[in-house]
Amino acid sequence: MTITPDTLMTLEAYAKIRKSSAPEFIAHRKLRTVRLGEHMNVQFEDEVTIRRQIQEMLHIEKIFEEEGIRSEIEAYVPLVPDGSNWKATMLIEYTDVHERKRELARLIGVADRMFVEVEGHARVYAIADEDLDRETGEKTSAVHFLRFELDDAARAAVRAGAQVKLGCDHTNYPAMTVIAPETLASLAGDLGA
Repeated sequence: MTITPDTLMTLEAYAKIRKSSAPEFIAHRKLRTVRLGEHMNVQFEDEVTIRRQIQEMLHIEKIFEEEGIRSEIEAYVPLVPDGSNWKATMLIEYTDVHERKRELARLIGVADRMFVEVEGHARVYAIADEDLDRETGEKTSAVHFLRFELDDAARAAVRAGAQVKLGCDHTNYPAMTVIAPETLASLAGDLGA
């Protein structure tokens, strides 16, 4: 299903289900989130997560006019995977403000060093921040948007149950983890035949 203005709930309808649907959404988001090292969360997006994000923005900003709704859709729909890739929001998390400032300066270029590695296939490095540059000469952003473009063979391997690792080979944040089977089962659904 594609996200269009007529597939979104009205502000009133969303307000009625917002709280009651939160636990189910949080569970879905948690299923699609991979912790990488101590300070990084990678949240793999899908239509469910992006639809919720759009509904939340419309709710918070009280947007009900068609032009505003279309603008929110245009901002977020590019984050929905299109069958050949995974798209994710990468969050770099440091609770201490001074540590965060120091580490974001040390992590310039980190988004370009993120990768997925499908068992038996070469690493696929992220295409990062296609919407706008999120770094300066002094620091990187705490939020990045990633796209992992998988070829036919890698997609088939994922659908057939191959193990997948998520990693980062940035000098100042070397980390790698195996994506949990239940998370991978959800991510496999993003990949077309």
